Amino acid sequence: MPPINFVAVFIAFLVLIFSLTVHEAAHAVTADRLGDPTARLLGRVSLNPAVHVDLFGTILFPLIAMLTTAPLIGWAKPVPVTPSRLGHNWKRKYMVIAAAGPASNLVMAVIAALALHLVPVSGRFEEAALAPLAGFLSQMVSLNVLLAILNMLPVPMLDGGNVLSGLLRGRVAEAFDGLRPYGFLILIALMLMGVLARTVFPAADAVSAWLL
Repeated sequence: MPPINFVAVFIAFLVLIFSLTVHEAAHAVTADRLGDPTARLLGRVSLNPAVHVDLFGTILFPLIAMLTTAPLIGWAKPVPVTPSRLGHNWKRKYMVIAAAGPASNLVMAVIAALALHLVPVSGRFEEAALAPLAGFLSQMVSLNVLLAILNMLPVPMLDGGNVLSGLLRGRVAEAFDGLRPYGFLILIALMLMGVLARTVFPAADAVSAWLL
């Protein structure tokens, strides 16, 4: 196994914390704008990472993945949403709230890619002075694209699952929502079966390469 680049791990970890913070804040802001103040009352409409961090999903699992060859999977504390407070067309609003997180990741990836194209990294001085910034922006692109695509998988507990739940009706919707307690197990099973390695990660790499 090659030696661990602790500087690269530190940069990637900072990017992940920031990206997950913006992701959850986007959920909270959208829910509040659509009529549900639950997240705002709990202090989740914030860019303070402390209110969003999950010990396992934001710190432990990502660090293990970054220090080993394990696939990177991370999450923050879910933003609570009270559907009854969303009023009319609550399912449609719930879908918008769910999609706001991955959308924020894509916006961050595009902004980082545009900024990266403006960073002059040719020449000895520029490489020495701006290489850390270029590395940060590059990680912003790749990690945010990965978070956006991974979260839009139609798996209960993920944002894509919440969007799909809003589209389904009747018994199909009830059956799908019944899988929600097993969402994490389904995600782990997909990872162990190599489904994520064959779909999500190649797609994320392709989008990142196109942006970069």
